[in-house]
Order: sequence, then C-alpha cells, then structure tokens
Amino acid sequence: MSYSKEKELAISAVRRACGLTSSVFNRLVQNEKLVKGDKSPVTVGDFSAQALISAMIHHAFPSDVIVGEEDAADLRLDTSESTSLRERIVALANEALTQPLVDGETAEWEIGPGKEQTSAELLDAIDRGNYEGGRTGRMWCIDPIDGTKGFLRADQYAVCLALIVDSIVQVGVIGCPNLPLDLSNPSGERGCIFFAVRGEGAFQIPITSSPSISPPTKIQIPLTSDTSKLTFLESFESAHASHSTASAIASLLGVTNPPIRMDSQAKYGCLARGDGNGGGGVYMRLPVSGLGPTASYIEKIWDHAPGSLLVEEAGGIISDARGHPLDFGLGRTLGKGENWGVIATGKDVHAKVLEAVKKAFESEGKTLAKA
Repeated sequence: MSYSKEKELAISAVRRACGLTSSVFNRLVQNEKLVKGDKSPVTVGDFSAQALISAMIHHAFPSDVIVGEEDAADLRLDTSESTSLRERIVALANEALTQPLVDGETAEWEIGPGKEQTSAELLDAIDRGNYEGGRTGRMWCIDPIDGTKGFLRADQYAVCLALIVDSIVQVGVIGCPNLPLDLSNPSGERGCIFFAVRGEGAFQIPITSSPSISPPTKIQIPLTSDTSKLTFLESFESAHASHSTASAIASLLGVTNPPIRMDSQAKYGCLARGDGNGGGGVYMRLPVSGLGPTASYIEKIWDHAPGSLLVEEAGGIISDARGHPLDFGLGRTLGKGENWGVIATGKDVHAKVLEAVKKAFESEGKTLAKA
C-alpha cells in the first residue's frame, strides 16, 4: 500500500522538531551557563519535541499508537521545578506547532498559526508514547533527541521517527540538524533530512526544504566486494561500543580507512549515502556490555527502526551479529536474547563482515550463538 501521507507527515514533524531542538540549543545551551553534567536542555528538548511529534501524529492518524522515549509523569508533579520545566516545554512545543504552513503540510494536522495546545493536551501527547509495542498493527516510534552528548557539544544528533506496521518498518525519517549535506565539505551547508518508504528507495533533502519544494536526492550504498575499501561508522563514545573490537574486525577485513565517529542515527544516514572514501561503510552496534541474554544493555526500537529502513532502501543489509533480521515486534526493545547487536553495510560485503565479527569474537574468547 502507499504511505505517501504518512511520509509527508513524518517529514514535516521531524523538520519542525529539528527547528525546535536547534532553538533549545541556542537558548538553553549557548545562552545559559550550565553546571558540568547538567543535561536539562536535553530534557527540555526531548519532552517538547516528543509532544510536538506525537500531537501531529495524533491529529493525522488518531487511531495509531505511539512508542516514545519519554513520559510526562514528572512534569505533572505540583512542584516549582516541575512547573517551570512544564511551562518551558509547552511554550517550545507551541512555538513549533504554530509555525506557518509550508508546501506539503496541512492544517488538518493541527499545525499553523492559531493552533496552540493547552498544557494538558501536550502532556497527554507526550504520554501517548507509553505504548508497550507489539507484533501487530500500526505503531509509530519516536526518538526526539538521539545523541545527547552530541547535542550538548553542538555536534551530531538526530530526531528520529518511524512507522512500523505488523513488526515491519514501512516509513523512516531521520533529521540531522548539524550534519553537512556533503560530509567531504564540512564547511558547506548543514542540516539533512533522510527518509525512506519501503519499496520506494532512500532519499536526502536539505532540512530547509521539502520534497514538494525541491527534488530529493536519491542515495545509495556503493556496491563493492572489496572490504579493504570500507569505512567504519562508529559511536563517538567508546562506552557505547567497543572501539578495540571494531578495530580488530576492521583489521580482519583489511580496512585501512580511518573510522568516522559520531553520535546518533546520523551514522545510518552517512552509511546510506556512501560517506567515506567511496568504498561503502559499515555500521556496527556491539555494546561493550555484551551481546545476547547476558547483555546489560538492551537496544530500544526507536534507536534503530528509522535507520534500518534507510539502509535497506539504500541497497544495504541490516541484521544482528549472527545475521538474523532485527525484530521490531518484541515490544519497546529489540529483546535481550533475540537480537544480538546490529550490523549494517552493503549487500555485497555483509556476509564477509559477519564472518569477521565472528572471528574477532572468537579471538576474544566469546561466541555468537547460532539460531
């Protein structure tokens, strides 16, 4: 079936949320002196962006359920801190909701001038994200700010939204406000939106535009069977994924290109459009806390749903470290023993990367269980 309306809504919601989060950074990070470790701007951005996106989804598709990262329980408390935080979030969400309509948007989504919502309505919008997930039906998942530390550094972060239908991702949108349109030209225009609909390919547009204003650029993972030409896309933080294990895997594959390290699902966008040295990329999520039933960290569906579709529609393959498809029907997470990490790369080299992962794990005295 066609998901054109869902795609338009998702791109609009992500674009508005990217503008909102940029505003939060400019006002609360740059203009307010933060104590070291203070993540309050991220809290404000997370809540207000989720309220905005959830409100738009609800008005466009009122029967759809939502899985979101945040809930509004603390915002409902009758304390001075909660009241102050709530007022900031409501003001920011309404500012984004009431921006003038652009091509591709409709007032039916309850956006545009005069479409302010009450505090109660926006708190309810946040709490619609409490759905527990499942295997059947239509379900949106929202990651309002993916890449907390990148956001606070004015580096890479992403606003991510996906529509999952009967456990299969059908629409995925990733907004990257700080990512150059061309990574080889870091001083050039910044701000990208990546989007994909199953069966229709993967695309990029400037964050300042829309598919109805300027033609999207189709993106594709370069085809190559030469693993030595690959570029690894890694998490900026070594605590998120083992850089040493990634280095061992790269060595087994003969990779000599330096890795590209950044926060958030922006890595999926870079993989899908072929960033690196023209030989294609590899994104791996192999948490240092381990894989499978003994892992202390469990992947959330909002961390990978949009990016997984983007990779597939750009001609790649995404799986867990054993080669099994990712399962988005297990609830709010990818499960503890069901999905073992994440491996995403071009279809011509995916099997070779999996073999290198297996060898690297065996050299560390670890094993990847079969089915």
